[in-house]
Amino acid sequence: MKKKNIFLIVCLFSANILYSQIINKEPLSARLTGYKIDVTLNPETTIVKGDMDAFWVNSSTDIVPDIRLHLYMNAFRSSKTTFYTESGGSPGRRESDPGWIEINSFTDKEGLDLTPGMKFISPDDDNPDDQTVLQVFLPKPANPGDTVFVKINFETKLPSNIRRTGYNDDFFFVAQWFPKFGVYEPAGMRYATVGGWNCHQFHAHSEFYSNHSVYDVSITLPEEYVVGSGGLLISETEIGEGKKTLVYRAEDIVDFAWTAWPGYAVFKDSWEHVDITLLIPGDRTEQVERQFIAVKHALEYLTENVGPYPWPHLTFVDPPAKGSGAGGMEYTTLFTSMSFYRMPEWIHIPEMVTIHEFGHAYFMGILASNEFEEPWLDEGINSFWEERIVDHYYGRNSGLIDHPLIKIADASYSRITYVTSPEKQIVSNNEYAWDYPLGTYSMMSYMKATTWLFTLMGIVGEETTNEIFRQYYKKWAFKHPCGRDFINVVNEVVTEIHGDRFGPDMNWFFNQTLYGTGICDYRVAGFQNRKLETTDEAVENTKSGDNISTDTLPEYRSVAQFERRGELMFPVDILIHFDNGDEILESWDGKSRYYELEYTGNRKIDWVKIDPEFRIRMDVNYINNSMTVDPDRLPIRRLTNKFISFIQFFIIIISL
Repeated sequence: MKKKNIFLIVCLFSANILYSQIINKEPLSARLTGYKIDVTLNPETTIVKGDMDAFWVNSSTDIVPDIRLHLYMNAFRSSKTTFYTESGGSPGRRESDPGWIEINSFTDKEGLDLTPGMKFISPDDDNPDDQTVLQVFLPKPANPGDTVFVKINFETKLPSNIRRTGYNDDFFFVAQWFPKFGVYEPAGMRYATVGGWNCHQFHAHSEFYSNHSVYDVSITLPEEYVVGSGGLLISETEIGEGKKTLVYRAEDIVDFAWTAWPGYAVFKDSWEHVDITLLIPGDRTEQVERQFIAVKHALEYLTENVGPYPWPHLTFVDPPAKGSGAGGMEYTTLFTSMSFYRMPEWIHIPEMVTIHEFGHAYFMGILASNEFEEPWLDEGINSFWEERIVDHYYGRNSGLIDHPLIKIADASYSRITYVTSPEKQIVSNNEYAWDYPLGTYSMMSYMKATTWLFTLMGIVGEETTNEIFRQYYKKWAFKHPCGRDFINVVNEVVTEIHGDRFGPDMNWFFNQTLYGTGICDYRVAGFQNRKLETTDEAVENTKSGDNISTDTLPEYRSVAQFERRGELMFPVDILIHFDNGDEILESWDGKSRYYELEYTGNRKIDWVKIDPEFRIRMDVNYINNSMTVDPDRLPIRRLTNKFISFIQFFIIIISL
């Protein structure tokens, strides 16, 4: 047996001794980190005080001299942190009420004080005013297979301006709130060539990256508060003086967050093996059924086409207006949605948000890619599935808006945002989240990535795409894949199903879309129908009005011309329609700058269309994809009507 495998077995054995199974029969992950946290929330001071026992297992073959932890809440400590610098300052934040986290004591399992070995570092930007990453040198380096135990007493002050986390009045959303291990990546994991800690600072435009862990969390707070968390509620005890203690257990999730507010109404439902809890404002209960239906749609679709949802519980939160800054966030078995009072049923925005945030349980939670370094691998892929789910259940052409006067598919929004962005070519899709310039993070990580994923599906087919994700899930669940791992799965599945139809692999596709900055634009340059010289007999028959056989009808030479105006090259279909009703579907590899199709016969080209099924979503101009002999002004009238309807829709939205 290889030495590395021995270390892994030791790690798994240690983790299982530390934490017995409560939720799932068997561990889902390697459990290289684990946390036992006892905290008390003081609503008056908005401070969470706690004691934490945690461990990290050195599963590598490296001798590691230190540990690194995220202290995310320090992002809200001042206007000089990396988070606020990247946010353009701190507009609207009360400087007298920032957020922070303080370490009161830090010891190892023998009680040895580790605080002399602590220092703040800024591995991303060397910002001396950023204290979101803590390095702690160990008394003795951690050898391969060692488990490092730490005990930490800490205080977390929640910020008043909610950005993912914080408070407003008596509403609390507590996330990124405790000292949390980074991920130690040995050589060969993801892109690591040598072993080291992957522990990034808190950035304005990035999500997070963590090991799958076990959490035992005890929360004490006033008894009038309703609490929801990413854990399974084990017990709830009244302890006197108007307070209660709730004990939660979570297994194999990448983060633990919770919320507390007296105004929540609690609703229960289930889907197959999953017990679902919804927390929502008591005066917004008309949204409850819509929310449950949406999350069940997501569970059903992703289970069928990606893989099973492995936990028996799920909690999601629809925050009140004063907690809206916490809306639309994900913590695996806990996520937040976003609905509004008096939301018309034909606007499916609440359903879209619910489906999107639930989807992160797969791509941020189960697969747990590094969102700091490859945001497309979570946000882009998750948006791709969100749009498929929304349009599948709520209407292929009306998933987002379904009104008699205006219908908008969810999938259309991402494409339109991408193709109309003036910055769509300034950077590739393969950047760290904080390196996207000119505010392009969202457009690139969500919209462009979604658009080229739809293009990939258009090329290889829907069922092949589903099989890609089934195999991706099967191979990489709970193992932190990188983009290269995803591409390898694509290559394996496409080759297995289609052979060399698309080449020896699909690297050509990713080199253009993920790693490139070019655009796609195929255009119909024109077509001509030229009458060929006819026989004297055919002419006489035509003059006399005699019945004419097809053999004696005038013949035409018809030529259709096409142009590739962008840099990207994809195989495309071309539909040729003739004046006698005949149609021919042609295939073009899309590589040459110019392309012609020629036909000779008794029929003339009536109209031509590139990509008639709209499979190439990256094409930035659909208008020049077709041309006809007799342009109809009706589409212009339809466009005008849709524009008027959109103005009406906008007025309705802003008046809600």
